[in-house]
Amino acid sequence: MPGTISDELLAVRYARWDGVDRPFTLVTTTTPRSPGEGEVLVRIDLATVCGSDLHTVNGNRSSPVPAVLGHEQVGTVLAVGPGAPSCVDGTPVVPGLRVVWSVTASCGTCPRCRRGHPQKCRELRKYGHEPLDERAPLTGGFATHCVLLPGTAVVAVPEGLPDAVAAPASCATATVAAVIAAAGPLEGREVLVTGAGMLGLTAVAMAALGGARVTAVDPSPARRARAGQFGAARVRGVSEPPGRVDIALELSGRTDAVRACLSALDIGGTAVLAGSVSPADTVPVDPEWLVRGLRTVTGVHNYRPADLRTAVAFLAARHAAHPFADLVEGAYSLGDLGAAVRAAQGADAPRQAVLPSLG
Repeated sequence: MPGTISDELLAVRYARWDGVDRPFTLVTTTTPRSPGEGEVLVRIDLATVCGSDLHTVNGNRSSPVPAVLGHEQVGTVLAVGPGAPSCVDGTPVVPGLRVVWSVTASCGTCPRCRRGHPQKCRELRKYGHEPLDERAPLTGGFATHCVLLPGTAVVAVPEGLPDAVAAPASCATATVAAVIAAAGPLEGREVLVTGAGMLGLTAVAMAALGGARVTAVDPSPARRARAGQFGAARVRGVSEPPGRVDIALELSGRTDAVRACLSALDIGGTAVLAGSVSPADTVPVDPEWLVRGLRTVTGVHNYRPADLRTAVAFLAARHAAHPFADLVEGAYSLGDLGAAVRAAQGADAPRQAVLPSLG
């Protein structure tokens, strides 16, 4: 880990993304040891390369350039600024506490926040998605440290939950918790999950735990087999009809998967779409089919603080029952972030691990 250069400043490093088809640049700089009002200084112990990072690096979604990417990570609190909030469950945020934090920081006072949508705050800041400010660059997971902004939800990580399992809670697991909440009661329901990557496998496990009979759909035989390990009662290829379902959870972002989810909905069914986070072909919806069938179609993007708490509790309770640890592989340094991203493009495991403390 970078050494101390003065009593007031700490040496830190981050991987700067300079745009599509350009290599990452490892930058060394300093940050104040004492965070500002409402801020928390965290050492990042492990980060994972998320699918959204790949969308950005590949140019499939607009993103500020330059930037510090990464928004799935777990870390240890080093210092707490005056007025910093407690964890979501009331646990004090203190030095030495192992934590994950939300992908967003919200103001808490705008109309969207007051209506219960802090994840769509009008003043939203988003880790791993902000333009680089060299005066305050620690806003992403691909760095040795992160400065948590006021309005960031923080959740303590229980002892015994491995870093590689905890890190995706900040994006994948919490997003799925939001999806499950939007779906409504699961007990005895037929549930379709399209996409068996990190989000899809997590959704399979959460839905099965909620008492649903889950059908997982994915074009990859290996991913379909893995879905069975996470609780899917049935697995299907994309050309196999899934049958009628009460709830459809779309987590792949594929246009054909969105169509499959809608067409599978039974009377009174609900489709929750969360995978469509980059531009794709539009999908027509027949309003008469929607109205006469009492169907509901809703979207989920980002999540609320309670969803992050649910995510960590779920992983703490279930990571031994399902092979979550097998979903993360690799051990890349910040200097090898480009290699980690390349590996993530076609790896069997949905996530690649980045260890900022390495050389």
